[in-house]
Amino acid sequence: MSWRRPHDLENLLPAALALAAAAMLQYLLPTPFHAVGPHWAVTVIEGVLLIVMVVVELLPQDVNLWRTASVLVSLVTLDNTASSVVLVWRIITGSAGRGAAPLLAGGAGIWGTNVLVYGLWYWMIDRGGPYARAAATTKAPDFAFPQMVSPDLATQHWHPRLLDYLYVSFTNATAFSPTDTMPMTLRAKALMTAQSVVALGTVALVLARAVNIL
Repeated sequence: MSWRRPHDLENLLPAALALAAAAMLQYLLPTPFHAVGPHWAVTVIEGVLLIVMVVVELLPQDVNLWRTASVLVSLVTLDNTASSVVLVWRIITGSAGRGAAPLLAGGAGIWGTNVLVYGLWYWMIDRGGPYARAAATTKAPDFAFPQMVSPDLATQHWHPRLLDYLYVSFTNATAFSPTDTMPMTLRAKALMTAQSVVALGTVALVLARAVNIL
């Protein structure tokens, strides 16, 4: 099985781009739904960490990139979860406003950030992360992709990349459950559960309230 064998480390800059997109979505979030500090504060901190991450990526195999990415993804996750709580609370208490457009924009921003940030979490934890997967130091996967279960469906040198994990995140945020890729470890199941809770609360309540307003 090709995914069990050592392979070249994948380009990590797409992960930085995904983080940048998540930070931008948080910055564009309507002010009433921005939960932590001033509207721009968390985005500035994320931007600084993102610059550090890109600079460290230019250094060969530097594990500081991993620590920086972990801090940044944790920060984005906490901020987005807090924004989701604020959004749900404002809808429940009736203080979300009477305009459907800001409500839909806020919900879309939180949902999109949810997809990006959890896709990065899945990419970071599966079999120890990209460095460990490239070195094939960990055999037991956190996620069982179809290509692992049926190797004849995979190309000769297939192994999961960032886009595969973003797809898992997108389908989990849409279906609120695993689809073609199964979580195999407790940490993978816990992360998918947390993502589904945020996605379900955001999508269900935002759409219901928006339809009511319209």
